[in-house]
Amino acid sequence: MTPSILLASTSPYRQALLHKLGLPFITAAPEIDESPQHDETAEALVTRLAMAKAQALADRYPQHWIIGSDQVCVLDGQITGKPHTTDNARAQLRAASGKAITFYTGLALFHPASGQLLQCYEPFVVHFRTLTDAEIAGYVEKEQPLQCAGSFKSEGLGICLFERLEGRDPNTLIGLPLIALNGMLQQAGINPLTN
Repeated sequence: MTPSILLASTSPYRQALLHKLGLPFITAAPEIDESPQHDETAEALVTRLAMAKAQALADRYPQHWIIGSDQVCVLDGQITGKPHTTDNARAQLRAASGKAITFYTGLALFHPASGQLLQCYEPFVVHFRTLTDAEIAGYVEKEQPLQCAGSFKSEGLGICLFERLEGRDPNTLIGLPLIALNGMLQQAGINPLTN
């Protein structure tokens, strides 16, 4: 019998990634304050928020293994979030043109009944090509990446923005580091290959 798994996210991107592991799961919105704390590093922020998301649903799902994840990107030393508007998306991509952006994705796996908590963060570096204003405008219009940190979808047309990618797991860039998650699930006694 596979243990019950809950993804503390309503993101369709994270759901699609978790489906790759072939384990049944449910989803719920964690509804937490995602504001950064004063002088908080990107690594600390995503680790804290991933853990907070997993723990936010503990009372409602005490017997589930709860997965929390959070992501930010850092450009020129500044944490950058979702653009929310077309103008902001274009500005983010202009700022990233010809540069490298580091994404940090926090991951937590929590079992409320036992108190077991596993957590980590995964970095992933995206090297952008030098982009023209026409390319940026065309990309934003075609893909509308307004709810994506960094203003792109690497699993779609966004791949055309890049010169190269560096990281252990390309799923990290989309929002759920599956290699790290598989390691955590294994520690919890859940093996996607045999469960």
